[in-house]
Amino acid sequence: MNDQETPPFAQARAAAGALFFDDGGRVLLVRPTYKSYMDIPGGYVEPDETPYEACVREVREELGIQPAIGRLLVVDWAPLPKEGDKVLFVFDGGILDSETIKKITFADNELSAYEFRPVEELGELLIERLAHRLEAAAAARAQGETVYLEHGRTVPAE
Repeated sequence: MNDQETPPFAQARAAAGALFFDDGGRVLLVRPTYKSYMDIPGGYVEPDETPYEACVREVREELGIQPAIGRLLVVDWAPLPKEGDKVLFVFDGGILDSETIKKITFADNELSAYEFRPVEELGELLIERLAHRLEAAAAARAQGETVYLEHGRTVPAE
């Protein structure tokens, strides 16, 4: 490389989602129509949008509700060979009361179902990296922290 060449920079895509709970401490999981596995509500950040704004928008579009979205719980650097570099943000959606849960609708047809499941079951229900990310987000919420991950794992390793 000569003095005029600049090394390439990562061009990560950003996505944001919300970690919601019911009053029993179970996590809200959704079934996307375009994926073979369950996930949390959320999606990619659009141009001129912050990750927080993307999270709020995606929850409204996917679930038809507008609960208050809280603080950042997790940032995960999670590139995939076929998809490239990604940085994923998980925000605290808080506890959804029964009235809000009754208002959930799938207005944009990206989701076909939802269910609440215990955090302890996430490893059995989700792909590994997502399960690790959500377990870390639930722990960060309980401890009042924000956690940095790589591929769903705490850095530096604990």
